[in-house]
Amino acid sequence: MEKGKATENTITRSLQNFGFNLNPNIPKSTRNTHSTLRSSILPFEKPKPPSLVSLCLGVVGKHFEDIIEDLEDIAVNFPADIKMAMAAIARRRKLLSDNVIIALAEGSWEILDLSGSDVSDFGLSRVSKVCKFIRAVDISRCSKVTWLGVSELVQHCRSLEILRCGGCPRSDYTARRCLCLLKPKLDDVEGESWEELDTMEIAHGAPSLRWLVWPKIDKDSLESLSAECPRIVVNPKPSPFGFRGVEVPRGALPDVSLDDPIVKEVDPKTWAVSGFAVRATSASGLSPSELPVAEKFRLAFVERDTRLAPKRAKNARQHQRRAEREMVTMSTSAKALALASQASRSLQNRNW
Repeated sequence: MEKGKATENTITRSLQNFGFNLNPNIPKSTRNTHSTLRSSILPFEKPKPPSLVSLCLGVVGKHFEDIIEDLEDIAVNFPADIKMAMAAIARRRKLLSDNVIIALAEGSWEILDLSGSDVSDFGLSRVSKVCKFIRAVDISRCSKVTWLGVSELVQHCRSLEILRCGGCPRSDYTARRCLCLLKPKLDDVEGESWEELDTMEIAHGAPSLRWLVWPKIDKDSLESLSAECPRIVVNPKPSPFGFRGVEVPRGALPDVSLDDPIVKEVDPKTWAVSGFAVRATSASGLSPSELPVAEKFRLAFVERDTRLAPKRAKNARQHQRRAEREMVTMSTSAKALALASQASRSLQNRNW
């Protein structure tokens, strides 16, 4: 009898653990409360495993420098989202250049993140002619992009809404030179009212530009832009209420990268091989002229080491492959294995 009661109590406790209530006298509301509390303390769901596409992108990204020469032929049949992910990985690995971005450019792109890359006016101009529906562009810390490249961008991409610039002395200088390109200019100045103007009559400027992210904009540029083109919001602050009743888009927020959502499922170790570190901007940071000489030398060394890291990695892989080939040619056992494999293949061909 005691053994039967013990078995019954064990079964009862097991059913209660699974959420079954065997006592009909307990009110339904109390049972719901217990089930809610029980479900609230359950462990969180396990993260989903990475997709096959993200794993393949990770492998390709780790060896990206090996396919740059043939990238134009390789990327012909890739979908637009895969090309954008490859461009984002190349940017993080400091391998994004004119040839790479031109080979990957796709007409359906709506964002273009070139920040901190080696893309020049030539590459930006070519991409602007292909990607005419771009809505957000980041050219911050692009020392090779001048006002000529920005002029081509504004001319061909009429849907541009977000522009990110600055971040280094050269890029700040380019941004100051480009202010006149961003302000709209009218061909027809004889009109009686703004309402009668057509979009095509605004011949110059960026008619759709609404958000400008320029962290270290100077006072004169800010005042000039605010007075002549108040439609463009400079450095919007994140707010739950938006800005003037309009929600600030993610691409216009500070300290974000436009292409982060594109590679969110790719393993960050993919671009860690080149020493890439996510940039962290600080409003209270020292300007380059205020840095000590030792710090300038250290930053220059880190920049040079980061730039040469992909080349060192490529040389190491080439040395490894050369050593493997030499081992095959010098080792007797390796030669025997190679001859045996050739003989087996020839016998199979004869049998067929």
